[in-house]
Amino acid sequence: MVDEPTKRFEMTRLRRVANAVIGGFVKYGVCPSEVHLLTTRGRKSGFLRTTPVSVLDSDRGRFLVSPYGEVGWVRNIRADGFATLRQGGWIELVSVRELAPEEAGPVLREYVAFPRTAVVAPYFEAPPEAPEEAFTAEADRHPVFEIVRSTTVRI
Repeated sequence: MVDEPTKRFEMTRLRRVANAVIGGFVKYGVCPSEVHLLTTRGRKSGFLRTTPVSVLDSDRGRFLVSPYGEVGWVRNIRADGFATLRQGGWIELVSVRELAPEEAGPVLREYVAFPRTAVVAPYFEAPPEAPEEAFTAEADRHPVFEIVRSTTVRI
């Protein structure tokens, strides 16, 4: 474990602007293949909420990982169990199931080992080279959802 405390996620004005810019690029398909726009229905308001996310495609399956902890989209997707992923002219309706910490540990390790480490590593206690057990220990702070079913349509 590292001596520094883990960073706490805050939705700042700069992050909102960055999400809007990234969202515009993703909407037109000008982005890395793992970046999508995740749209969930607000659990209280019922309004649609959209945020850019990085989908982990691995030999274990496809996963939505929340490196920032229990944020709005996590609470919304827990309430509904489904969402949409958009990239370019494609929209994918997905059903998800939340993984238990034992299942989520290896997925979190793989998620942090990807080049996105520079952005998300400060939010994890375990460094990218840590063993799987370290990621399993902090899996309760980083929800992981497996995409169990999806339907893709072209718009």
